[in-house]
Amino acid sequence: MGLLRGVARTAVVAGTATAVSNRVSRRQAGRWASQEQQYAPPPPQDYAPPPPAAPAPAAASGSDVITQLEKLGSLRDSGVLTDEEFAAQKARILGS
Repeated sequence: MGLLRGVARTAVVAGTATAVSNRVSRRQAGRWASQEQQYAPPPPQDYAPPPPAAPAPAAASGSDVITQLEKLGSLRDSGVLTDEEFAAQKARILGS
């Protein structure tokens, strides 16, 4: 009988320890969950769409166009731009 009593006592102690451990774990998980809710970042907000892009600038003034064309001519003369690139940029500046 002594052996059976020892086994029963061990089972009761182990069962009690397991029950207490589970209760402590659940309580701690509940505390952590409440802390997470308290310190969680706010939900994302719907932001307004960005404002539309600025319209393209109006045609450049006469002196500005001349300055740009002079710069293009000097780039072509120095060999930085080919004749085709010069013609394309000139057409872009003149709005053709």
